[in-house]
Amino acid sequence: MAETSLQPVIPRSQTRTPVIVGHRGAPSYRPEHTAASYALAIDLGADLIEPDLVVSRDGALVARHENELSHSTDVAARSEFAGRRRTQEVDGVEVTGWFTEDFTLAELRTLRAVERMPAVRPLNTTYDGRFGVLTLAEVVALARSRSAPGRAVRVQAELKHPGWFASIGLPMTELLAGELRRLDAVQPDGPVVVMAFEPAALRELRSGLGPAGPRLVQLVDEEGVQDALVTPAGLREISTYAEGIAPHKGRILTHHADGALLGVSDLVTQAHRAGLTVTPWTLRPENVFLPSHLRHGADPSGLGDAQTEARLLFALGVDGVITDAPETAHRARAELTAEALAPIRPRR
Repeated sequence: MAETSLQPVIPRSQTRTPVIVGHRGAPSYRPEHTAASYALAIDLGADLIEPDLVVSRDGALVARHENELSHSTDVAARSEFAGRRRTQEVDGVEVTGWFTEDFTLAELRTLRAVERMPAVRPLNTTYDGRFGVLTLAEVVALARSRSAPGRAVRVQAELKHPGWFASIGLPMTELLAGELRRLDAVQPDGPVVVMAFEPAALRELRSGLGPAGPRLVQLVDEEGVQDALVTPAGLREISTYAEGIAPHKGRILTHHADGALLGVSDLVTQAHRAGLTVTPWTLRPENVFLPSHLRHGADPSGLGDAQTEARLLFALGVDGVITDAPETAHRARAELTAEALAPIRPRR
């Protein structure tokens, strides 16, 4: 992508209001992928809630950040499961722990969620043990129950390691397609959007569910990985099987190694030319995740100015943002909406 120096940006005219996706709910305030986190995200202004999906031994789609469970549940403290700790290679990375594919859904339901990043979000540890593991169907039911006339809450589900799961006999895309049909969620404007890093998985879903199936979004990792996807040719290719991209935010707001903001790329413009929406990830309010000029104080876990980061991305024309703190993006979107609707005052 071409890059420009950072300049004041005038919001572009958009055909619809950009969406706010609650990344794993609202994990800045509640342990991720819990009912409390998803519900709070909706209360804080999220239009969509985002579960990461992995697979149980008996083929259930469950909401966890990864198939390894020890960082997000109390499995390590459960003596009855001590013998299931093992080491395996997942997508080329050696991982030791407890894995969803070694547990039935009934067993997973006995586990309790814990804060996955306690060093960054210590207050969230007060909720450890209060909430269980959810299925995709339960997340969709939660979103539907919180929808109202004029405000439909949807689910933007991410497939984790679909190719790897298929290699061990758990065909995630087939399982998902079947579940979406069962949930009556296969329409383009239906309750579920699906995203994945692996193009093959999205192609399989498009082939299986047809061109009138649910919206698909190609995730794009940070710079240096999947670079071919964000070339003009790569974006045109994505448009043959997906409706949008969800790139790492650093592909739009470029920065130095020390975190200083360098400029903006033309990825949003190029993706729109290919007919794709753009929803970058992940906006987080803690200093450690923010550009250096938006940090407040020296504490990496302290809260910085995430609202300004969201406001800049909206001004650049993104179609949505994926965030751990939906209220910051909600306020930023409200600011830009108010500016766009403000009357033009004649000069004296």
